[in-house]
Amino acid sequence: MKIDNVDDLKVLLHTAQTGTLTGASQVMGITPSAASATLKRLESRLGIQLFERSTRAMRLTAQGQLLLDYATRAFELLVEGEAMVTADQGALAGTIRLVAPSDLAHTTLLPWISEFLSLHPDVHVFLSTGDKPSDILRDEVDLALRYGDLPDSRLIARQLALPRPVLCASPRYLERSLELTSPKDLAAHNCLTFFRGGRRHRLWRFGQNGQWTEVRVDGDRSVDDSSLAREWAVAGAGVLLKSGLDIRRELETGQLVPLLPEWETEPYSLHAMLPSGRFIPARVRALVDFLAKRFTNAV
Repeated sequence: MKIDNVDDLKVLLHTAQTGTLTGASQVMGITPSAASATLKRLESRLGIQLFERSTRAMRLTAQGQLLLDYATRAFELLVEGEAMVTADQGALAGTIRLVAPSDLAHTTLLPWISEFLSLHPDVHVFLSTGDKPSDILRDEVDLALRYGDLPDSRLIARQLALPRPVLCASPRYLERSLELTSPKDLAAHNCLTFFRGGRRHRLWRFGQNGQWTEVRVDGDRSVDDSSLAREWAVAGAGVLLKSGLDIRRELETGQLVPLLPEWETEPYSLHAMLPSGRFIPARVRALVDFLAKRFTNAV
């Protein structure tokens, strides 16, 4: 290894955080000249420039940002390791980078994450939300929650729930719309669609007595954030087909009314996705176990 001193990486970390070598030296309790010499030694050993220097600030180069990302994760693992070997209870510590569907995060995950953090006060969660599939390996994600198929064999998957989508609309929409007695009637309705697995979800499937039928739906609006489709439905804009996990609150309060209850919909599985080629910290495994229990009780 070309890096044999952890203080070299600390200079990188604190310089990036403070923007100057003077700031890094103050955090570390060393002189600015010592911090500068350490950084120059690190750049010399690696054969790359880590910062673009100016009279006012230090700005990371692309290579510097990449090394900083890995150094940050390395320090987080060290913190967790220290906590595990020194604490009587093996306390968890460090940051979890979590990616989750937007609506699931808003309607279900937020209180559960708060509960998990209250149990493990030394753990921090960085939550990224959105319905577009993320590249878990490229983006250095610790844990991703995903609905649907799992094509990436480089990932470890654990099923958390198998909810069925619910066909629904608001009372306001139903008051002024045509009668809906079977899936084929959806052709005459304004259907709210969103992107699922990177594609607009317009082919809705319904089953009855072992027979399945597919209906291609359309409407005056579509969105890549499914939480907005839910809000449109509540506002009376149209008919929605969405995971029961995401609209539990609206169904309970009557803001949305289930439709065609005699027809079943295909389960749309929710998985916890983990990178298979990377060490999985105990804090991440603990969060997966915690969420699995919560989803078991919720579905």
